[in-house]
Amino acid sequence: MFETQQKSTGTGYTTTAAFLIVAFIFIPAALMFWGHYGYGSISPTIAASTLCVGLAWINWKRSSQLSIPSISIPDARAK
Repeated sequence: MFETQQKSTGTGYTTTAAFLIVAFIFIPAALMFWGHYGYGSISPTIAASTLCVGLAWINWKRSSQLSIPSISIPDARAK
């Protein structure tokens, strides 16, 4: 039914999700934690979050360019 020659599209979205989790959860949590001790500053936090979102965007664009394999059986005449 399905051809065994189909390629997997990979798991490139895992890295994108990891960058977004760091940008929107861990970096603000670190700011709240270190801010209580006077070490936190909002400028490096915004810069780090922006960097993570930018890297997530780049990774998303690269991963979304992968082609999705066809589930149909290739025509023998096409070879």
